[in-house]
Amino acid sequence: MPALVPLLDAGHVQLTGTDRDGIAAVVPALLLRSVGRADPGTVRLFGYDPEHLGGGLAGFAPLGTAGLLTFVGPGGLGRLLDDLVEQIRRINETVLAGEYASLRALAAATGRRPEPWRVAVLLGGDELSRHERGQLDRVVRTGAACGVHLVVRGVDLPDDPTVTRVVVEPDDARIAGLSVALDAPPPAPLVTETCREVASRVNAGPPPAPFTDLLPPPEEYWREDSAHGLTAPIGEGPHGRPVLLTLGDYPPHALIGGPSGTGKTNLIFAWIGALASRYSPAELEFYLLDFKEGVSFARFAQGRRDPSWLPHMRLVGINVNTDREFGLALLRFLAEELRRRADAAKKHEVTKLAELRAVDPTGHWPRIVAVVDEFQALLAGRDVVAREAADLLEDLARRGRSQGIHLVLASQDVRGIEALWGRPALVAQFTLRIALPKALRILAERNDAAQSLPRHHAVVNAESGLVEGNEVARIPSASDWETWSELQHRLWRMRPQDAAPARLFDGDAIPRLADAPDFRALTASEQGVPRSPVALLGEIIDVQARSAALRLPRAPGRNLAVLGTRVDEACAVLDAAARSLARQHRPGSARFSIACLDPDADPAARALYDDLADDAAWYDEETVPELMAEVGDSLGAPGAPNSPHYLLLYAVDAAAGQLAGKAGRRTGLEQLRRILHDGPERRTHVLAWWRGVARMRADLGGAGARLDQIGAWVALDVQGAELSGALYPGTGGPDWYPRPWRGLYFDRAVHRTGQVIIPYGPSR
Repeated sequence: MPALVPLLDAGHVQLTGTDRDGIAAVVPALLLRSVGRADPGTVRLFGYDPEHLGGGLAGFAPLGTAGLLTFVGPGGLGRLLDDLVEQIRRINETVLAGEYASLRALAAATGRRPEPWRVAVLLGGDELSRHERGQLDRVVRTGAACGVHLVVRGVDLPDDPTVTRVVVEPDDARIAGLSVALDAPPPAPLVTETCREVASRVNAGPPPAPFTDLLPPPEEYWREDSAHGLTAPIGEGPHGRPVLLTLGDYPPHALIGGPSGTGKTNLIFAWIGALASRYSPAELEFYLLDFKEGVSFARFAQGRRDPSWLPHMRLVGINVNTDREFGLALLRFLAEELRRRADAAKKHEVTKLAELRAVDPTGHWPRIVAVVDEFQALLAGRDVVAREAADLLEDLARRGRSQGIHLVLASQDVRGIEALWGRPALVAQFTLRIALPKALRILAERNDAAQSLPRHHAVVNAESGLVEGNEVARIPSASDWETWSELQHRLWRMRPQDAAPARLFDGDAIPRLADAPDFRALTASEQGVPRSPVALLGEIIDVQARSAALRLPRAPGRNLAVLGTRVDEACAVLDAAARSLARQHRPGSARFSIACLDPDADPAARALYDDLADDAAWYDEETVPELMAEVGDSLGAPGAPNSPHYLLLYAVDAAAGQLAGKAGRRTGLEQLRRILHDGPERRTHVLAWWRGVARMRADLGGAGARLDQIGAWVALDVQGAELSGALYPGTGGPDWYPRPWRGLYFDRAVHRTGQVIIPYGPSR
């Protein structure tokens, strides 16, 4: 029959006898079975071998790379025993806490073991001091219940029921008085390879906890009230208890940090899931913005693959790494919401969201959580976007807490972000700090707890990163498709009847005019001719997916110039403008003259001409002078028709030669200038594309010409400095850095600064 020695969760082992080689064989066999049979990382060894300086445990050395083996040098026995006694005290006080008699009982009751087994291997040494003897006796009496065990040779242990004595003689071995035949010592390669495998699995980190651990029972979904704050678990603590995250009056905002690959996105998913399962959409709304490339957050919005969406989500912005203006638009939207809530609180003579909800129970006052991943992209640089974003962030962080608006900023690395760290008053508002493994500058300066975190863990600190606020949480796996999809579909089926999908902004996607809400809202005027028709030019980079609209009343300067060399984008702007104008006129009530002077633009212009049918006329290089002469001469002619006329001129700067040849250069260009100047008051508007600012200036009178007749323009691949002077107020031009499929729209009758737009994609 096997001879068993009770050790883990049972007691201690003392080896005695005259057969030193036999004793030396028992130690590795006993330790190897303990380490190899337990889950990796749950057994930690402490070796004290003053005679051989650790040589007796050399085969177990690979465990040291995972922190599972600590060698104690000569003279260190007292410190080792002191530490073991302290661990026993801590476990009794904070882990067992009077609820359980032992870790074994706790594990049996909860299914979790929050502490590893600690096995101290004492292989001889000098006579123990009085203090060391006292500490050793305490470990013997109290250690087994707390998972602290001794395996000793050459050290006497006191008589205690937990001590098993193994006597090894040359011809006999006895365990508790029973004769046994000892196994041969385990082969050295087996010891080394086993320890390497255990260390490798520990270094890889423990597997994440199940995502379902964060969720309440389904029958308790949406039962929580957010009037006084939002609280949800983010993971499991070292003692098996949930680690809670709270957003409310304190802490109001959170800062998340961790290098790439440490689980930042997964943590955000886990937190969103824990909150969304507890609070209904009437209690909580999310606004989510991701500045890095990728579409992982798109699953929260309605998609082609999955028609469901998270009912709490109001905005999802992805691939916005080049569209910092969208981040600024979100902050402006939140600032406006903050003002609305502050006005309501003032009206009801209250100061906090909980008070406002109490006095205005019929109002819609959910808590708002705005998550901005890789937020440093928004604050990078020294331009107007960064300055305004930092100002808005500071105001929202300072005043948002009282009105239930909470910011969660996440980053891989926040070093060197001058716009953030240069504002200590802003950073001070983010008292909740969450640091993933190896995160830098998230916690306080001398708090390095994140540097030793294993995978799937995070330091949660609600005390501005100070060491005393540290809590370690094991984060569940929440970001894979199937895990999240099951929860989202359940919540989606619970959604209110009037729930609408979240607004999805994808910086890599080109919007379509037909999908634009402002375009679908356009209808033909009952009077036949609208008083102030609207030309839609593209989608504004903002929260509401509005269209950039150019109003064309009968007023001076109501013309449009599209500037730049990008053919597809210029054609897209003119195409959207023409189609939106045509939608506001009954057939036959407006005239569209299309002149295309660039062969590359011909397909797009032809498609527009075909779709406008009888209301459109086509002009090319040969006939465009006739168009200029006809329209220019008719403006002042008595009895001229007063119906709207829109001139869509593609690459109009290419017409200079034709105008000079047909009607005389001065006469032809003067006709164009006359149309621009006098046409709008007679419902004749020019929407023209020039392939450069200099070319437009030349056509309109030279470098010193007044450009008042160009009331609005869209700049494509044109640098901001080129737009200074008569086109843009102030000096130096706008802060505009061209990028693909983006334009800067400016209407001198409406705007103080330029507005970034996305031209609508081809209509066909």
